[in-house]
Amino acid sequence: MLFVDDSPDSLEALRLFDQSGIDYVRYDMRKFEESCCGELPTTKAPSVFAPDGLFKGLDDIKRYLSGNHYYDDKLSESAYW
Repeated sequence: MLFVDDSPDSLEALRLFDQSGIDYVRYDMRKFEESCCGELPTTKAPSVFAPDGLFKGLDDIKRYLSGNHYYDDKLSESAYW
């Protein structure tokens, strides 16, 4: 799942995913704010929630799309969201 908003980084993440050929579900953070409980305070857009892990920000998304996203045994910041 790709969490996005209207930021330039989110637009770039969408473009990269579209070019990658990887299937994804787009989730617009603004729709959550309108339809549910307000802002998701710990979620940063763009972010990817994938079977391989959680990837926050455009740099992490680029790393995920490159296939170079294997973790060592340390918990990353994204493990907490």
